[in-house]
Amino acid sequence: MAGWAAAAALLLLPLFAVQFTDGVNWEMVDFSVFGAMLLGAGVSYELAVRMTGSSAYRAAVGVAVAAAFLLVWINLAVGIIGSEDNSANLMYGGVLAIAVIGAAIGRFQSAGMTRALSATALAQVLVGIIALAAEFGSTAPSFPEAIVLSTGFFVALWLLSAYLFLKAASG
Repeated sequence: MAGWAAAAALLLLPLFAVQFTDGVNWEMVDFSVFGAMLLGAGVSYELAVRMTGSSAYRAAVGVAVAAAFLLVWINLAVGIIGSEDNSANLMYGGVLAIAVIGAAIGRFQSAGMTRALSATALAQVLVGIIALAAEFGSTAPSFPEAIVLSTGFFVALWLLSAYLFLKAASG
């Protein structure tokens, strides 16, 4: 229940920000997408919690769901490669596809999830390397720092999740 209350509070934050600042210009579509993302993340975590009593497994799912949520949210809001309009950001959809397909192939079992999230971290690194090598988003003032920092951040999250799944598999 606390998680759903936190999700509702997160959805209310931009609503208040729209009322009191000029820096936040959300429309109904933005609220709908954000709400759908929160719902998807919440349902995913709820299903995982119901699957197992392992705290390591639950934490691993929480980290993976948070990483996926943040990756989508950042790309929709500002983009990692250049701006949110840069089509190179679509490569991050491939990162998420590897996570989802790997999880399904591993049947959501801890050992399979360890491999899936490790592969996801590798895919995240490859997207960063491709973006840097091809100079995608090079016109952005934050190039290449944004790509390097975000790649490191997300790789750390994917690997943390993989490690927690490994702990769940061994104990």
